[in-house]
Amino acid sequence: MAIPDHARANFDTLLRAASDGNLALMECLDASTREPRYVLWAVGRSDGEYVFTPFGHLADGDPYDIYLPPDPDDATGFIVNPAT
Repeated sequence: MAIPDHARANFDTLLRAASDGNLALMECLDASTREPRYVLWAVGRSDGEYVFTPFGHLADGDPYDIYLPPDPDDATGFIVNPAT
């Protein structure tokens, strides 16, 4: 599967922020569920003000249980846990 250009651009921005030491982790509330989330932000400056750009939240629990990785033998598929 091809990763979309916008996702690649965001990842590149995240890498630059990390290499510059411009990342922040903040506790926020999920706008829909009001559950706490720990959100990763890139931090920049504009006109003397800090600008925070959210990139996503850290996975709750074991991320190996909540994500299905791509299948190396099938370019359009994902590895599915047979127990689910």
